[in-house]
Amino acid sequence: MPAITADTLTLPRISGPDPAETERPVRSVTTGPRGYEGEGFPVVRAFAGVNARDLDPFVHMDQMGEVEYQPGEPRGTDWHPHRGFETVTYMIDGRFAHQDSHGGGGLISDGATQWMTAGSGILHIETPPAELVESGGLFHGIQLWVNLPRKDKFAAPRYQAIEGGQVKLLSSDDGGALVRIIAGEIDGQGGPGVTHTPITLAHATIEPGAQLSLPWKRDFNALVYVLSGRGAVGPVAHPVRQGQLAVLGPGDRITVAADGSQDSHRPALEVLLLGGRPIREPVFQYGPFVMNSKSELIQAVEDFEAGKFGVIPPDALMPHRPLR
Repeated sequence: MPAITADTLTLPRISGPDPAETERPVRSVTTGPRGYEGEGFPVVRAFAGVNARDLDPFVHMDQMGEVEYQPGEPRGTDWHPHRGFETVTYMIDGRFAHQDSHGGGGLISDGATQWMTAGSGILHIETPPAELVESGGLFHGIQLWVNLPRKDKFAAPRYQAIEGGQVKLLSSDDGGALVRIIAGEIDGQGGPGVTHTPITLAHATIEPGAQLSLPWKRDFNALVYVLSGRGAVGPVAHPVRQGQLAVLGPGDRITVAADGSQDSHRPALEVLLLGGRPIREPVFQYGPFVMNSKSELIQAVEDFEAGKFGVIPPDALMPHRPLR
């Protein structure tokens, strides 16, 4: 980890702090519980125990893996529906195949992202490709759910394939951190993801003993999730470690520092930086449907059962299930 790397000395530098800017303080640090998703792949429930108001416009996030599969072990999800939000799958290591009922799909691998706008309704599947099932191997990624505002709940479904080489790469002002912008903007530099809801999503690698300070839009919330390693967040250096989420308060900049000593198999601090402009609308969620009212949830279930989300294509991917 990670799949996309670069020489930070050759990249554009993020500007240092202005004396008038304030650092965002840490409001809470939570540890995500471990569980299983789909056909049985391990996840960390990154947002568990966090107030929904602090997450808005995000709804849900899983860290998938990090796991080293043996041959025959890799698993994914079966075909399932979504309505009312966007799913973002970012593969740090390994490969995941995607297919949906509106013609989207492909292989997500080694730093790539698939961004699916479910909107009015879609069916999709994410599963390890056959060759990974046969060989086994490292599997590690993130799935993030981004809410859609009322005006976009019934937008036409859309699929974006963002290859690892398309992300915008930046360096911290001292060259000790690499920042990959997947969507949104940092210090005037934008990532390739096209979003309905204004957000910023980035993955940073911070070398031992280094510090990352970056500007953050004041009207966005701010979350720092630790993918791997140990470090500290905020102006008073709240300690954080793998599997923890820091919710930040108001301010102009986010500061994350890596401990000087890291585990040998986790040589740097890896964090996901995310935030967005809160939608501040009612959220009613039932499984894979995220709507504004209970009646809209009922309608989503009825529309799904009536086949209005599309059909599974005849050449459909199917999940791997171990032989019993």
